[in-house]
Amino acid sequence: MADPHTDPATAATQMRILIVDDHPLSRQGLIRMISLEPDLTVCGEASDAPQAIQAARTLRPDMMIVDVTLGDTSGIELVKDIQARFPGLPMLVVSMHDEALYASRALQAGAMGYIMKEEAIDKVLTAIRRVLSGNIYVSEKVATRMLQGTQRGAGEPVHSPVQTLSDRELEVFQLMGRGLTTKEIADALHLSVKTVETHRARIKAKVGVTTGPQLLRYAMHWAQCQSQG
Repeated sequence: MADPHTDPATAATQMRILIVDDHPLSRQGLIRMISLEPDLTVCGEASDAPQAIQAARTLRPDMMIVDVTLGDTSGIELVKDIQARFPGLPMLVVSMHDEALYASRALQAGAMGYIMKEEAIDKVLTAIRRVLSGNIYVSEKVATRMLQGTQRGAGEPVHSPVQTLSDRELEVFQLMGRGLTTKEIADALHLSVKTVETHRARIKAKVGVTTGPQLLRYAMHWAQCQSQG
């Protein structure tokens, strides 16, 4: 939050950032980092999508930093929602998740940048300022891969069947990997059980398995690999 001891003239020129992350330690780390910068300040924080939408409405930040995973909801879906509700609000997705899978999804959803949480502080600050200036920020690796895909005329190269999933299918797949039942997934995503079952069927076809148990093992193994790095 803004430092009460900040000079009013300085505060007036600071860019106000709203942080959306369901991990308190991650939020506090970003707040501490940003608070040391004279041109930046954190105007608010949120741990889920409803809080983020309300905060964006009341605080009117200059920028939002959004995590990919917000409990049982998707940061990518939040980015889409914010883009629809507050057109032009710059968003940077900061996440521990594989950039090869999420970076292009974040940009397509309406974010202006994607950076891994493991990156050095100076790179995170560079990403923040790049997005605030109206430019796109991704890592050199992602930029190269996207350029290569554009030159081939087919988007980014696919290295894993999971990359072929739609954003909603990926949400369902992630929650399966966390052990949620079809009913629990439906409740978490505000979908009908039948709709979740349809997504499951499409996911099975895309990742190349034929039975429910095979899909569950695949999803849980993938989720474990993601959590390990």
